[in-house]
Amino acid sequence: MKKKLLSVLLVATMVATMFVGCGSSNEGSNESGSTNEGSGDAAGEYKIAMITDSGDITDMSFNQTTYEASKAFAEANNVDFQYYKPTENSDEARTASFQNAVADGYNVIVVPGYLFAGMIAQVANANPDVKIIALDCGEGDFTEAGMTELPENVCSFTYQEELAGYMAGYAAVKEGYTKLGFLGGMAVPAVIRYGYGFVQGCNDAAVELGNASDVQVNYVYGGQFYGDDAITAQMDTWYSNGTEVVFACGGGIYTSAGEAAKKVDGKVIGVDVDQAGTIDGLYGDGVCVTSAMKGLSATVDATLTDLFAGNWSNYAGKIENLGIVSGTDPALNYVQLPTETWSMTNFTVDDYNTLVSQLYDGTITVDNSIDAMPKTEITVKEFDNIH
Repeated sequence: MKKKLLSVLLVATMVATMFVGCGSSNEGSNESGSTNEGSGDAAGEYKIAMITDSGDITDMSFNQTTYEASKAFAEANNVDFQYYKPTENSDEARTASFQNAVADGYNVIVVPGYLFAGMIAQVANANPDVKIIALDCGEGDFTEAGMTELPENVCSFTYQEELAGYMAGYAAVKEGYTKLGFLGGMAVPAVIRYGYGFVQGCNDAAVELGNASDVQVNYVYGGQFYGDDAITAQMDTWYSNGTEVVFACGGGIYTSAGEAAKKVDGKVIGVDVDQAGTIDGLYGDGVCVTSAMKGLSATVDATLTDLFAGNWSNYAGKIENLGIVSGTDPALNYVQLPTETWSMTNFTVDDYNTLVSQLYDGTITVDNSIDAMPKTEITVKEFDNIH
């Protein structure tokens, strides 16, 4: 295991205590919102800013988790923190937010999502004293943005979404569901890995149960990371035709799955973070079967902790792909299911622990290719993109 990843593990268990609620009502209403009035003297000179992608800090997913983790770290360490919301979904607007943050004195910038690769390509070399921590920006994203390597002031993290998707699909079929759906957001690599992993998990569980001929997965991309009437209409059709549970994989796109599920007592699987509280709160107790999660909060906290301890060299110029790092303590892993909040009863925590250990030791392998739908013994019905 790389030295850098080991340092992440040392603080991963701190994550559960690091979540905090959203800020005051004026936060995020403009381009930026100040959330802490700390002294800014920890680790000498560091001040932390976070920039949202096309969503906002109330998306119950990527932006909100990154915001809360960054804010909690800043408060715990008594340093200034502020978030910035670009005026539109463009590289230019994200770059403007970065420049505003730097002009305001912020020199540690946390950004969530592949959309920031273009911004980083424009600003990183020109601001060598500003540390940039990127989540979910992969090598392909940076290459497309014209970067062949990352400068020393940038680090990035990607996740093995195929493993989280596999766990969710495997658990759902073991729970007893035979008619499943995958509703992706945009067909970007991370979403595809989630989806193809989900299909593989459904297939392997069905093969083990001996009912592969009975298991079907409907598969579609919404073409965006939020729900709308067209996506809800597609979900209405699925659920009314017998789909029991849909893996809603794309930020706020869960709203369309949730609205449709509520009408017929259907179920939803969340993504990226534990969405049980949000989905159940909106659509009814037990609607959220589980969530395929990745450790965004742990990554933010660990990286900032090492930065403040003087260990930036562990990360400088690197892209780390995070996944399963423990076969005995699933809570330490960077892809996982939330055992405390899931509504499953047939698939037990012991079953989950066994699955994790088998993924860790290689007894079970999951293909991370995104070139083509995995071959399966179950039926996978692919639909045209909704948008």
